[in-house]
Amino acid sequence: MPSDLRDGRIVIVGASLAGLRAAETLREEGFAGSLTVVGDEPRPPYDRPPLSKQVLIGDVPAEATALPMRRDPDAEWRLGVAATGLDLLEKRVMLADGESLSYDRLLIATGTRARPWPNPEEGALQGVFTLRTIDDATGLAEVLAAGPRRVLVIGAGFTGSEIASACRERGLDVTVAERGPAPLVGALGGTLSRLATLMHRGHGVDLRCGVTVTALHGDGNGRFTGADLSDGTRVEADVCVVALGAVRNVEWLAESGLAAGRRGVACDAGCQAFNMYGIVINDVFVAGDVSRFPHPLFGYQMLSLEHWGNAVAQAEVAAHNMLNPGPLQRPHLTIPTFWSTQFGLNIKSVGVPTYSDHVVIAQGSLEARRLAMVYGYRGRVTAAVTVDMGKALDYYRHLIETAAEFPPPPGAADRAIAADIQIPSDVPDPKGLSHEPVVALTGYLPDRRLMVVQPVG
Repeated sequence: MPSDLRDGRIVIVGASLAGLRAAETLREEGFAGSLTVVGDEPRPPYDRPPLSKQVLIGDVPAEATALPMRRDPDAEWRLGVAATGLDLLEKRVMLADGESLSYDRLLIATGTRARPWPNPEEGALQGVFTLRTIDDATGLAEVLAAGPRRVLVIGAGFTGSEIASACRERGLDVTVAERGPAPLVGALGGTLSRLATLMHRGHGVDLRCGVTVTALHGDGNGRFTGADLSDGTRVEADVCVVALGAVRNVEWLAESGLAAGRRGVACDAGCQAFNMYGIVINDVFVAGDVSRFPHPLFGYQMLSLEHWGNAVAQAEVAAHNMLNPGPLQRPHLTIPTFWSTQFGLNIKSVGVPTYSDHVVIAQGSLEARRLAMVYGYRGRVTAAVTVDMGKALDYYRHLIETAAEFPPPPGAADRAIAADIQIPSDVPDPKGLSHEPVVALTGYLPDRRLMVVQPVG
């Protein structure tokens, strides 16, 4: 490793999973210089997946979700202070407390935040929650433990469905309102979303699909009391959880010149950021939920992911590439993987289910609620989702990595006929959903159009 890459000043903006794993990897790979980690929350990095599962059920206190450190990254932690700007020419990060940090290399790992209710006055009612942080989970768990008469969940993506499952496990009445035709349809397509519908209703959830919430109401003392739906009905409830997806934390980059927009910060396969012209910035890297990166297995489209595993893998690739010259750099080619536990079922996915035109049930059945569904696009395998059959996932990962033919070969199915019945994957337009997909494929569209005006004459 060249000595100039081994030393110097590295700043990581984002003190969650990706930021921590990048800091650890930098030290593991021999970085001996100054390392600073900036985070807007006042606490050390913690694990977010348990917040919508074990914490809400009451099995685990929110404060017990701290992420273990593989090693001490010997970093200066600037916690409780947000980054407010970036000067690429001066190589400085501006902070909310008025200070600024100079860097030789920068990693952007600012992640996402929960999308708030669009009406701020309604969203501020006591009893209205989002779920993203430890504070969110602590407050919501306390309210659920008190036994509200009904909980309204707005959005039936993975977070909304997990919250509804936790409510039912606590014995609480819950209504779920989803603009789309079924729960999880934006992530898994139409076939598996029908199973999700059965699971919600089979566990006593009052599931309302094809509707939107038009207004939240409170009493005279500012407490949430219920909501109006677009079909003219009203839901009376004590608690409302807004689960409308995530917002990428990119506002602080608005004047930086980076290609930062609604889907995150665009970067190449080596995690190096693009500027607004599509040119790589050699000393700025991106990792985790805030990134958008191309993947050769999915048409080189830009992927935006909200996955634990992707944050770890991409952070490690970014850290490696920050310390190595071009010929020694590695691409980030990890296959997206995510999981969810809800209503007693364990759902695992590999690949990009929304990058598909057909599916086959290769193992098990919908009726048994135990199955492996394989997704294909234009004749090759692009994803697989298992329900209570997670051990089969590695096999399907191999099919995706090798661009195997779709439908999958006979060895992938426990019933020969299963792989012959192709069903349209029925992936809807995300604009028609309350929840956003956890994997999004987007072509690269800069946020600002550039125009050169030529004088006439």
